[in-house]
Amino acid sequence: MQNPNEDTEWNDILRKKGIIPEKPKELEVTEEQIQEMVDEAIRKQMGGKKLDEMELDELDEWEDEEDEKVFAEIRAKRIAEMKAAASLAKYGTVLEITAPEYVQEVNKAGDGVNVVLHLYKQGIPLCALLNQHLTALARKFPATKFIKSISTTCIPNFPDKNLPTFFIYKDGEMKTQMVGAMTFGGMNCTVDELEWMLHKAGAVSSKMEHDPREKRHIPDAMTSAIRQANYYDSDSD
Repeated sequence: MQNPNEDTEWNDILRKKGIIPEKPKELEVTEEQIQEMVDEAIRKQMGGKKLDEMELDELDEWEDEEDEKVFAEIRAKRIAEMKAAASLAKYGTVLEITAPEYVQEVNKAGDGVNVVLHLYKQGIPLCALLNQHLTALARKFPATKFIKSISTTCIPNFPDKNLPTFFIYKDGEMKTQMVGAMTFGGMNCTVDELEWMLHKAGAVSSKMEHDPREKRHIPDAMTSAIRQANYYDSDSD
């Protein structure tokens, strides 16, 4: 169900029509309030003195110390982030497996490792499209282990009607299943849409904030609403 507080074109239309209420206004913080918070922090550090009460040599000394402290903190934080990212970025490609490799590559992938397994079959266009998307996403999210396997090679007698199928694992346990063409939106599925789906499933840490499929669905919903309105207008005549 769509969140009525989200900033989407469709929600804007519904608000203008009065169908959903206006979005609650966020609490605003003025520049004066921000400056007061900064001044208060400085006063605490300088033993209660305000900036306009400090001598020039005190200001220079304070600025030098604070600059060094701030830059040191930023540098240390950035180094820690880079080390953490480097330790996790150990994949970057899509691995092809068969049934004997399933347990080792999927169930025993490691603590904290997200695994995306695509069961596919050659000759199914959507499977081929999603494999292309996975190649791009594997490069973008090297901390996630992306795997593909021919369905019947991996799981004997796996039904073609369920293809494509994604299994999402973490810590050796299955967390989510995505089964069938309709789940992915058919051949209209873009790499961004697949990224969003995997992000919502917890398989990747995407910076995307909104479902890219909303832009595609808004015109469809508007067309449906217009057709319905025209139907009732003609009926009233």
